[in-house]
Amino acid sequence: MNEQIVILDFGSQYTQVIARRIRECKVYSTIIHYNTSAATIAEMNPSGIILSGGPSSVYARDAPLPDKTIFELGVPILGICFGHQVMATFLNGKVERGQKREYGKGMLRVKNTRCRLFDSLPKELQVWNSHGDKLTRLPDGFKAVATTENSGFAAIENARARFYGLQFHPEVVHTPKGKKIISNFVHKICDCGRKWTMRNYVEQAVEDIRAQAGKEKVILGLSGGVDSSVAAALIHKAIGKRLTCIFVNNGVLRANEAEVVKKVFGRNFRVKLHYEDATSLFMRKLRGVSDPEKKRKIIGNTFIDVFQKATSKVGKARFLAQGTLYPDVIESVPIGGNPAALIKSHHNVGGLPENMKFDLIEPLRCLFKDEVRQLGAELGLPREIVMRQPFPGPGLAVRILGEVTPERCEILRNADTIVVEEMKANKLYYKIWQSFAVLLPVRSVGVMGDERTYDYTIAVRAVESKDGMTADWVKLPYKVIETLSTRIINEVKGVNRVCLDVSSKPPATIEWE
Repeated sequence: MNEQIVILDFGSQYTQVIARRIRECKVYSTIIHYNTSAATIAEMNPSGIILSGGPSSVYARDAPLPDKTIFELGVPILGICFGHQVMATFLNGKVERGQKREYGKGMLRVKNTRCRLFDSLPKELQVWNSHGDKLTRLPDGFKAVATTENSGFAAIENARARFYGLQFHPEVVHTPKGKKIISNFVHKICDCGRKWTMRNYVEQAVEDIRAQAGKEKVILGLSGGVDSSVAAALIHKAIGKRLTCIFVNNGVLRANEAEVVKKVFGRNFRVKLHYEDATSLFMRKLRGVSDPEKKRKIIGNTFIDVFQKATSKVGKARFLAQGTLYPDVIESVPIGGNPAALIKSHHNVGGLPENMKFDLIEPLRCLFKDEVRQLGAELGLPREIVMRQPFPGPGLAVRILGEVTPERCEILRNADTIVVEEMKANKLYYKIWQSFAVLLPVRSVGVMGDERTYDYTIAVRAVESKDGMTADWVKLPYKVIETLSTRIINEVKGVNRVCLDVSSKPPATIEWE
């Protein structure tokens, strides 16, 4: 890449969102560890450097700090939140614990409209804060260009050195004009063009996969979902017949999943495909287990066990490829590996046995779901695959609250099929992020005909989101809700009550477990 922005990651859960915003500016971005040496960064020939936020205090004894000589490389640097404080501390400013913490929405007042960071922006901006510390003394050569109610140094600049610091987060959607701020840094301060596209990403990803895989064989766990499908298409483009896809039927898949995968990838795309039906094994392992984390780990570990045995049937391979996306990574990495808090484990990320015999290839781990869809379209995958709604790695197991049994799987599978059918019939399926059924471990009394029933409850979940990091519930038309309820109760044996989930993320998650 001729032009790129290097992002030093200090553990913020928004680091990848920064990279995403830069890509939206049609500029390539690379995330590297915060302690990468200045010499290594110089070899990357960046057009600019961004210091991410993070949960640490810059004055703490174990604070993550970069190589100080990055400020001698002669390239523009933007510090965000913790990165703002790192820059100030290294350049003779002072950071202290604030008397008042700033979390959530705030109002930024721009004092110096000539600052290129705020070019073509109004003098007052809504911004998103997330910090308890604040800058109390300007670093050498800097001046304040914007303030908030709690900070006189909410935005600072050293125009001569092209160093800028922001106490707030411009990358998040809660800073409505934040993308313009990042664009100003990338285009007007770093002088980057608008040359990077998803086609460029394909070329770079293919090159990276070939470099990592060498002449070795790669095995990929194919589920039929968007992520693994796009990963399969991308890796197949890179190494062709050296990729073998293994499809494991774990018994908690959607209706007709196995048949669809065999048709699309085995017959249509001519990808090497091995089918392994392990339904009875997974059901036996899950018997009596109700805890959601235990269910995830059982499915993850059993999947790898089945996978490893299947490899002896298809030939040995060094690499295991997965369709891991960034939201999976950031929600699954514990504090020990990344300061972003652990939200859930995921069988594409967490729960892997220590003795796993594969090295990992994860070509999508720096992308969000909508970017993966763009990638899939660029690779020529059909719309039915590219625009398919997300499906959790542990499948229906995390949509069945409580114990997973064959009977409950069948109930949920049938209910979920109706949800998909009705959303498509009403032209809503491809417009929203996700819609699905959840089986609750709640039985209630009902009446069907002249008979008393005591059956399960189905919750219908429909959410709108851009990247899965946040989501809001969809206000479905009453007629659609009525049809869903009527069909599920009438057509799915074992269900006599339907509820609608009207919670957002946060505070809830998209999935129930």
